[in-house]
Amino acid sequence: MSETDTTAAARAAEFEQWANVFTAHKAFSHPSELHGVLCGQLAAGTRIPEPDWLAMVCDHMGLAEQALEESEELAPFMNGAYAKTLAQLQSSDMSFQPLLPDDDYAIEQRLEALVSWVRGFLEGMALAAGASLGQAPDEIRELIEDLVAISQLSDEEESDEESEQQLLEITEYVRLGALTVFTEFNEPEKPAGNAPTLH
Repeated sequence: MSETDTTAAARAAEFEQWANVFTAHKAFSHPSELHGVLCGQLAAGTRIPEPDWLAMVCDHMGLAEQALEESEELAPFMNGAYAKTLAQLQSSDMSFQPLLPDDDYAIEQRLEALVSWVRGFLEGMALAAGASLGQAPDEIRELIEDLVAISQLSDEEESDEESEQQLLEITEYVRLGALTVFTEFNEPEKPAGNAPTLH
């Protein structure tokens, strides 16, 4: 298995894990959308305290907050997902990927997931940055306009090679866009080794 195949398999497995958690809790929303909201907030420079993040998860999934106590897996899974997503966005290898289903899904389902993710990302950015997005650099404002357009795509695509290629290109544009926003609004991580020693 090549490195690309391994990464693709890991991404597919991650989406399935999220989808299984959503199904198990009878959530009415899309896992990609919640991941998008999280990425939008992180990219715009916000860090969400654990209780607020878990409250957001419940709200998004349409669950009462006692679901966190009733389920042994929900809080640990979502806290792990938060940490993992932040680490991927911070990673210098730019390996971050939006949470999306793999090619085994029909193109309509993949497009629906991408649109859901982008809507979530825009919502997360708006929650985190609000009016200050109006003062963002032109590059970021243009990117937001593009993302708004992507969020309005319909999932009535016919599956052919051209639409598959378009979906790949849009997904990559969204992925790089999210990293661009993250780079704009977040200070680079300081290397751990150079931290001053406190005596």
